[in-house]
Amino acid sequence: MTAEAVDEVPGRTGPGPTTVALALLIPTAGVLPVFLLGGLAVQMQADLGFGASGLGAGVGAYFLASALGSAAAGRLVHRIGAVPAMRLGVLVAISSLLGIAGLARSTGVLMALLVVGGLANAVCQPGINDLLAREVPVDRQGIAFAIKQSAIPFGTLLGGLAVPLVALTVGWRWAYVAGAGLALVALALTWRGRGGGPASGRRQPDRSIVVSLPVRALAVLACAAGLAAAGGNSIGSFLVASSVHVGLSEPAAGFLLAGVSVLMLVVRIGMGLLADRRGRGYFEMVAVMMAVGTAGYLLLATGGMAVLALGAAVAAGGGWGWPGLFNLAVVDLDRRAAAVATGITQTGVYLGAVAGPLLFGAIAERVSFGAAWVSSGVLGLLGSVTVLLGRRALGGRERAPSGV
Repeated sequence: MTAEAVDEVPGRTGPGPTTVALALLIPTAGVLPVFLLGGLAVQMQADLGFGASGLGAGVGAYFLASALGSAAAGRLVHRIGAVPAMRLGVLVAISSLLGIAGLARSTGVLMALLVVGGLANAVCQPGINDLLAREVPVDRQGIAFAIKQSAIPFGTLLGGLAVPLVALTVGWRWAYVAGAGLALVALALTWRGRGGGPASGRRQPDRSIVVSLPVRALAVLACAAGLAAAGGNSIGSFLVASSVHVGLSEPAAGFLLAGVSVLMLVVRIGMGLLADRRGRGYFEMVAVMMAVGTAGYLLLATGGMAVLALGAAVAAGGGWGWPGLFNLAVVDLDRRAAAVATGITQTGVYLGAVAGPLLFGAIAERVSFGAAWVSSGVLGLLGSVTVLLGRRALGGRERAPSGV
């Protein structure tokens, strides 16, 4: 069996250990190039000579590549299968991580290698979405997608811990080498087992499934996710730099990022469990979380040390704790076309992740970090409203056929 088929054990009621590991490590491999950049920003800026705008441009380049490749990657997964696509994505991610570690001697080279990482992410995300939609029971997909989306806070956690443990000891480049090692573990897991599973082999696309998708509603939902992602993505990219700016030490800022990443992970897992219990109302839950995140951004905007940790926690838990629920809600429309549907909505996420850091970096550099955090709050609130508009555009279409 291939990796996903290993967990097809009679009587199993949820994702098995291999699927859980893949759900976390495959998307983590895809996001490490950019989230290590966010955590290691201070050291990399000193070495390569770029400012807040340059940091925003680097993050933006990564997510622009993900946006441009996402829809095509979803079709690729639908054609060749989840596991071959994930292997391809992880191999490209490893090349990005090792390239940054060894070749990034200027901002231009760094940007180019981040683009490579963004393309890797574009393939990894719909690949694991397709695997989970096909191999995990419907009533356990909330926790499965929560684990998968925990890759974002897990990557942010690694970026935060890399500051005191690696960057300030042996240098930031070794953090990227370690990231490539973790990606190799993910790659190895895709070969665990014997034989083949339904999501692994080459298959011809069922065009009737793709045509049946509510594309207009998905486009609105993609806009909603893009708006909220524009704000949420600034946490991993700028929290360390912003905290150092208001007086926190570099090691403390790194640990703060690690701490809120753990909280974000706990929130995503908790909301996944809640989703499995409720079995409905996913988009409404997403909208509430985005609105709550706005309060956290506004606390960060005060620039006060007293509310720094609280603001970061609320912003991370609410403003960037929703993607697992969001992907579950999209997949719930039709699991047979999970890769294609999430390829469409992920395009919005990536475009927001492009615009957000660019906007944040420009405002922080020209006005203040406080004003930049306010802009993140406004974007999160707009995203909350737009999610509800997208939900309305679906016209009651939810929980489509689950057979594959």
